[in-house]
Amino acid sequence: MSAQVQAVVSEEAVVMPDLSTIVITKSAAEAIQSQRVKRGTPDAAIRVGIRGGGCTGFSYLFEWDDKEPKSTDKVFAEHGVKLYVDPKSFVYLRGTELDFVTSMMGHGFKFNNPNAKGSCGCGDSVQF
Repeated sequence: MSAQVQAVVSEEAVVMPDLSTIVITKSAAEAIQSQRVKRGTPDAAIRVGIRGGGCTGFSYLFEWDDKEPKSTDKVFAEHGVKLYVDPKSFVYLRGTELDFVTSMMGHGFKFNNPNAKGSCGCGDSVQF
């Protein structure tokens, strides 16, 4: 007679980010759309990127872009908004989720970046 052993394996869903894109959450899109209305620029996009500086080496760039994207830019569109990203920044931003969060500490845009190795306490500076 052989004893049967049943193994119970936990199958938690691990979602790996899609490194070919940048995801814009619905919350982030709504915040961008609201600000576009206040600015009076319904066709404006957001330019995101990485630049040197900040307390951990790099900081995120997040600014309005009222022009057409450059020929080398990657363009991501979701929920009615567009992001422009230059190719050098995209190396660091691949798979990032752009979100808009509200907490006890305030509200603002948050980069959920799977490539980041660390960040500072202020959240504006990132290490790769």
